[in-house]
Amino acid sequence: MLPAELYPDLAIEKYISEEQRQRKIIIEIKSFLGPSMMKDFEMALGQYIFYRDLIQLGQDEYQEIYLAIKDEIYETFFQRKSIQAVIKRHQLDLLVVNIEKEEIVQWIN
Repeated sequence: MLPAELYPDLAIEKYISEEQRQRKIIIEIKSFLGPSMMKDFEMALGQYIFYRDLIQLGQDEYQEIYLAIKDEIYETFFQRKSIQAVIKRHQLDLLVVNIEKEEIVQWIN
């Protein structure tokens, strides 16, 4: 059960490997369609950290949170040194998706 304050875009179970059990994860999907990608990133980062903290504080059944973004956004905006530094500092887990093909391109922890 999710903490009452959480309203994620997706809450799923992910199989890590055959030897390991499944993990329940939350995926927060961000489009970065606003007039400022930096402002969109700031909002996404704040929400990600807030959700991650709630998960950790609540000792909930959900163990991880991923920020899902389009592959085009990852390959451009997310490659900036400043953005990479923030991702590393806050240990963001990313899910890179190809919207046109409707497939996951990369899980990044």
